[in-house]
Amino acid sequence: MTDPLRKPAIPQTAMVLAAGLGTRMRAYDPTIPKPLVKVGGKTLLDHVLDRLADAGVARAVVNVHHLADRIEARLAGRTTPHIVVSDERDTLLETGGGMVRALPLLGDAPFFHINADTIWIDGVKGNLSRLGEAFDPATMDALLLLAPTATSIGYDGRGDFLMSPDGRLTRRGERDVAPFVFAGAAIYAPALFAGAPDGAFPMSRLYAKAEEEGRLFGLRLEGVWMHVGTPDAVPAAEEAIRASAT
Repeated sequence: MTDPLRKPAIPQTAMVLAAGLGTRMRAYDPTIPKPLVKVGGKTLLDHVLDRLADAGVARAVVNVHHLADRIEARLAGRTTPHIVVSDERDTLLETGGGMVRALPLLGDAPFFHINADTIWIDGVKGNLSRLGEAFDPATMDALLLLAPTATSIGYDGRGDFLMSPDGRLTRRGERDVAPFVFAGAAIYAPALFAGAPDGAFPMSRLYAKAEEEGRLFGLRLEGVWMHVGTPDAVPAAEEAIRASAT
């Protein structure tokens, strides 16, 4: 999947998606945006930014829309990584549109993408470092971190992808079941966004293009991924964190 002679490089920039509406989580507290819900005494957003800092990422672009002032206030207290805000207060752009708006802030090199509400327990080696080491820009436009559907906490969906032995991904058919779910973290090459439309659209449109070109790859997460999409999922995630610490 990668060139053994290529020196791995950890991206120094990340895009953190924090602009979603988080409608299913509003029953938890309608005054708190989903990225600021606390799990294990720390906000989901801080879990993400701490992982990026631990992986050596110097700069994080964070997009904001719903309850943007509260997210910006939380970000103001951070020094690492350096934070740049991509403001989407004027319109909701979905995942793909938000990425396109932020591209001028992200530079010309491959960068991390990470959802502000994703959380996992690492294995022996950090999964962001593993992504950085596995990403090969010569063959990949996107490398997605994937969690097994059967062992993920709080997830009861039908999965997102099938993965071949060389890591290439195929999206799940509408009526099928797939063994892997996107864990909310990836590395993208800027080439993934060539020809992308303006306005709101989902990242799945660009995944489809990369899949057709044989440039969509996956890496299996080592550890445990937790899907914190509803208030009921918070206690399960906290229990998993406590169990991992014993």
